[in-house]
Amino acid sequence: MNQPFRYRKLGYVALNVTSLDRSVAFYRDLVGLELTQRTDEAAFLRCSSDHHNLVLLESPLPGLCRVGFELENARQLDDAFAHFNARGLHPVELTTIECEALRQGRSFRVREPSSGLTFEFYAEVMQMIRPFSSPHTKIARLGHVVIGARSFDATYQSLLNDFGFKVSDYTPGRFAFLRCFPNPYHHSFAVGQTSDNQLHHVNFMVSEIDDIGKAVNRLRNAGVDISFGPGRHYNSGSIFLYFSDPDGLTAEYSFGMEEFPEATAREARMMERGKDAADLWGGSPSPAFGAKGSIEQA
Repeated sequence: MNQPFRYRKLGYVALNVTSLDRSVAFYRDLVGLELTQRTDEAAFLRCSSDHHNLVLLESPLPGLCRVGFELENARQLDDAFAHFNARGLHPVELTTIECEALRQGRSFRVREPSSGLTFEFYAEVMQMIRPFSSPHTKIARLGHVVIGARSFDATYQSLLNDFGFKVSDYTPGRFAFLRCFPNPYHHSFAVGQTSDNQLHHVNFMVSEIDDIGKAVNRLRNAGVDISFGPGRHYNSGSIFLYFSDPDGLTAEYSFGMEEFPEATAREARMMERGKDAADLWGGSPSPAFGAKGSIEQA
């Protein structure tokens, strides 16, 4: 089908956490994000010039609240809203007060019906004057979000047909790496087959391979559980390190990723399922890898 609207990037991820204080300290001091705003209900952190790339919300049930995608411009936002309406997905505009609280322009939300995940779309977000600076890690950007879906095929088809993602690589009936076209990165979103709808992990891309190595020691010294890596993924080519946040949610640092040109992108590859695809260096994940985190249902 024709591309219904054009993305710019994965803008932010909103996580539910059981202790705002504890999670702010973790993502600021150990992961290396910068706190831009804190209220009684939420904390906003960034790894770019955007006001926020990670939003933390206090909740008794930790997991994924929603994902926010920035579109190219206001026209694309109009096109997306009309597209979701035509698909019968009933997008909901945020109020002016809600948009102001998020430091965003016009925004709307729509629920992916199979996984239950809420997507938010916007075309403007407040830009911070001072450049982002991490105390220890050269974070380049928020990279991607991966979820598990009980009904994989239905979720996968919805993400392609309703949400306009392009597939980069896939394992039939098991997993799909998706890019938010025309963003070039191999995946900004991915979905796998699981027994329930859940968060798998949130990724932050770093600028130097040394950031991965330094993180291993920094996290271990702080008593953080490293659930997988360091290693190298076959599909994206990324060097990775996965670790658990205070609620057991899985976060990832990665270095390097395949990029796709807009006009001459290669065809999606159907991939073999196997251990080597996850780690070319032969590593195996611990049971904590991607094991915790519900998807908040509307």
